[in-house]
Amino acid sequence: MTFISRLLGPNSLPGGMRNFVKMRRDPLAFIDSLAQQGDIVYFRMGPYQTYLLNEPEYVRELLITHARKWVKGPLLQRAKPLLGNGLLTSEGELHTRQRRLVQPIFRRQRMMGYSEITVDCALQYRQRWHDRQSVNMHDEIMRLTLAIVGKTLFGDDFERDTIGIADAVSNLLHTANVSEAPLGILLARLGIPNPAQQSLDRARISLRGVIRRLLRERHASNVVRDDLLSLLMAAQDTEGDGGKMSEEQIFDECATLLIAGHETTANALTWTFYLLSQNPREELRMHAELDSVLAGRRPTFEDVPRLPYTEQVLAEAIRMYPPAWLMGRFLTEPVRIGKHDFARDDLLFVSPYTMQHDPRFFSNPHLFHPERFRPEAKASRPKFSYFPFGAGPRQCIGESFAWMEGTLVLATLAQRFTMRLSPGQRVEPEALLTLRPKHGMQMVLHDRKEAAPTQTAATPTG
Repeated sequence: MTFISRLLGPNSLPGGMRNFVKMRRDPLAFIDSLAQQGDIVYFRMGPYQTYLLNEPEYVRELLITHARKWVKGPLLQRAKPLLGNGLLTSEGELHTRQRRLVQPIFRRQRMMGYSEITVDCALQYRQRWHDRQSVNMHDEIMRLTLAIVGKTLFGDDFERDTIGIADAVSNLLHTANVSEAPLGILLARLGIPNPAQQSLDRARISLRGVIRRLLRERHASNVVRDDLLSLLMAAQDTEGDGGKMSEEQIFDECATLLIAGHETTANALTWTFYLLSQNPREELRMHAELDSVLAGRRPTFEDVPRLPYTEQVLAEAIRMYPPAWLMGRFLTEPVRIGKHDFARDDLLFVSPYTMQHDPRFFSNPHLFHPERFRPEAKASRPKFSYFPFGAGPRQCIGESFAWMEGTLVLATLAQRFTMRLSPGQRVEPEALLTLRPKHGMQMVLHDRKEAAPTQTAATPTG
């Protein structure tokens, strides 16, 4: 039965600040505690009248039925200095136009080319690894997914500018996450100069310089290339004003694809390797599928549907550790969801993390069980009990790319290696702009030609 739970009423400013502090101190624990209270939970968050919607039908109504009646919430509002007005952060007619222009680069025929780049990069990393090597898997996968999106976006030019692009992107991500820490937010609210924000500005200027130089070189050469940068430059809004993207808009889309496109996939794959290391039975089943289907050869685009269990492993990891763990929406006009009326300027949250851990839809939700994503199991659940890429007109435009990339990287690396946690490794999710491992993920690689050792248990801290 639908009901509304109220936590610290609208006139409780101290309560709003108290909730704000709780949210910043332990976001997952706070949002999970709210989800336990009902389908719609009201709480004060700083100055905002805020609600958590914790019912699949309400997720559908907010993200699809009322998609034109809101703008993105505070997390992505604060990401604008990082991503500009790219697809993830832009609103209104600008977003609609940009989505029309960008959509063709994710068509199926182009995905086949992207898959070749994905496997090439994964094989290069795999060849650098060796038996018994200790690596920070999160750092390794971050570099790998950046190489994939970088080569997809810039083609051969990425090789020449790898260091400059990688350093700028790394600095952007680091300073953006630092600015999301409580002290960074407090300084921003008080108008006090923030070293993290200043570093972010410098990193953005550095990345802009690289991309502007590439654009000048492309214009001067008149050579047609088959990378995403060339497609963005050539894209024409034939359904709208007939125009092309400005240089500023091309930069914002490049920054969005570089940063959001590799950080989220890297987090998902890191959590996947962690979960496999803790669940040897599921790991063995995935290895059996890889050995049977691939028989030692490199994976291809056509293999993705032939690796259903491998994809289920990835889907289950994303269920347990969704990179986009919380989605907020500021209402621009009143709406009715279910039987409840919401006012303009209300802040509504939906959380893939809480929904995807809800025992109503996922029994024993903290158990790693890839079979949850068999077709018949998926069909038995409400559609919006699982929505890691959002839904509706603002659904992640790169979702098909992410599933292809994640499945092929997982298959390529796991085909050769198993990963085991290093002794004493602390495992704790950190909920900032994305859900990442707070202490990294130090793991020891084991060549599958040799027997892997008994699993080292994680040291969970959250």
